[in-house]
Amino acid sequence: MTREVKMGMNRTGMQMSPRDSKELLQGSQRTVPTSEGDESMLAAMRGEYVMEADPLGSVPPPGTAKGMFKAGAEMLTGNRAEVLLDKLGERLAFERGGTRLYETLIMKCLAAPNGREVIQLDVLEEIHREEARHFDLLRAAIEQLGGDPTAMTPCADVTGVQSLGLVQAMNDPRTSIAQCVQTILIAELADNAGWELLIRLAQEMGHDELVQQFQEALAHEGRHLVTVRDWLEKLTLSEAKLLSTA
Repeated sequence: MTREVKMGMNRTGMQMSPRDSKELLQGSQRTVPTSEGDESMLAAMRGEYVMEADPLGSVPPPGTAKGMFKAGAEMLTGNRAEVLLDKLGERLAFERGGTRLYETLIMKCLAAPNGREVIQLDVLEEIHREEARHFDLLRAAIEQLGGDPTAMTPCADVTGVQSLGLVQAMNDPRTSIAQCVQTILIAELADNAGWELLIRLAQEMGHDELVQQFQEALAHEGRHLVTVRDWLEKLTLSEAKLLSTA
């Protein structure tokens, strides 16, 4: 399975057909939007949709007496526990997705021996295990706060939609190992930022025990990010024949 970048019959660019591209440019100049169809009307219509739309979802109330008690205690301090639960649900969804992204990369590396020239399979599998442990950490944290880790919170819903492109890119059989690693790099950049925000939120709400656990998870994610960046650099330079992987 070799997925090196090559010169080929790519006809997507305008330079492949100068005559047609000239006509296309002339046509675009002739069809300037009129005052009745300009973008201001579209923007106004979209603005109406935004103002009339319902929220994306909600954070469910605690389903247990213990959860209700904890939520009430948070409210007495002025904290909105639902915000923390929403962001925990977001990270839970992201870690679940991240675990699956790494599972796909492991599968692709096993199918493509050339990928293992740069990527150490044992390191890749350890990162996958740490992502799974982060998922369990978040699940336990939600339960500790009286929430339901199986609930789809608003931010978790958004994260699922945002991750669709990453999942599609990873699972496309045509994508190379380097392209898959770059896809995971996007996820790791977002993941690190997400943990940093979650830590700040937990600190402000006085959950010191969770803060310590989340900081350990962030340290793991920081190492993941460095490792993935290194893999992508080596894979790219190797493909450009600027680095030997022997």
